[in-house]
Amino acid sequence: MSTYPMMEANLTLLKQNAAVIKAACDTHDVQMAAVTKVVCADARIAQALVESDVSMLADSRVENLSALPQTLPRLSLRVADPYQAEEIVQHSEYSLQSGLDAIQALGAAAEKLDKAHSVILMIDLGDLREGIYYKDRDLIRKVAATVVRHKQLSLAGIGTNLTCFGGILPDEVNLGVLTDIARDLREDLGTLIPIISGGNSSSLHLLFEGRLPQGINHLRIGEALMLGMDTSCGQPFPQLSQRVFTQYARLVEVYDKPSLPHGKTGPNAFGEEVFFEDHGPMVRGILAIGRQDTDAEGLTPLDESVRILGASSDHLLVDLTRAKGYKVGDVLGFTPSYGALLKAYTSPYIVKTVTE
Repeated sequence: MSTYPMMEANLTLLKQNAAVIKAACDTHDVQMAAVTKVVCADARIAQALVESDVSMLADSRVENLSALPQTLPRLSLRVADPYQAEEIVQHSEYSLQSGLDAIQALGAAAEKLDKAHSVILMIDLGDLREGIYYKDRDLIRKVAATVVRHKQLSLAGIGTNLTCFGGILPDEVNLGVLTDIARDLREDLGTLIPIISGGNSSSLHLLFEGRLPQGINHLRIGEALMLGMDTSCGQPFPQLSQRVFTQYARLVEVYDKPSLPHGKTGPNAFGEEVFFEDHGPMVRGILAIGRQDTDAEGLTPLDESVRILGASSDHLLVDLTRAKGYKVGDVLGFTPSYGALLKAYTSPYIVKTVTE
């Protein structure tokens, strides 16, 4: 297999990010679940996180959960398809759940496997993705009681997910609602509910700023850990590195061409209507990586004189007019966004390497 295109992970920088986040978590008695789904549970990265002493490893796919080391508790992030209940119980100790059907299936699977399983009940605080809507307190109580009654299940906690669908930001008000619901369930059901999971990387700025509401004691961190980004505002965290991952690809064509396509236009290969501006003659390069492997809009060239023009399924087109002397065979580097990183790790055509 060719060395390029390649995604390189710097494990030293990853561990530094983990150490910064974990220190903030420890200061406020918060557990950190390190989310590995964007790297498809890469064993080398998962081991680096284990060595960073995170509290849990978390992923959304049972295929990835099964590959994670069992030295730490594993958290299943995607609410269960009842038909996958047995695999979820087999390959995770905790899972985020919201529906009665899935919870009953998990209970049956746990009894069949004779394995205890802990449920974190998801509450929708307004983002309108997964979870029981926070105003339906009767249903929340009913589903929580169902978990408590199952012999092999335990109600480990409640949680929420924000910013992922509706773009609703976590704050002291909506996360305060989550802690109120936990208090009410403790009183009504007479159970501890030790975990209150206050969301993902979009809640991390509250932790860093000391504004995470009292009682929130668990966060699920992926993008901030891997890319150093504050997902509540799309800006980098200054205390974290944004260079853990670098995408590399090789130039396979470099030619002087016009900047404006010539001829009658129609939709491109993806059914998109495309428009171009005339910038005059241009040095155009093509790299051997495309939409099947990455998100072109999510790549930032390490060489600031390189400009990305777009991508087809197999090729990334770049403007090299202001760059110095690139030729066929040269390798260009890019910092990936979350979407570009996700596609790269999902693509079998990208070599994944690590460096210390």
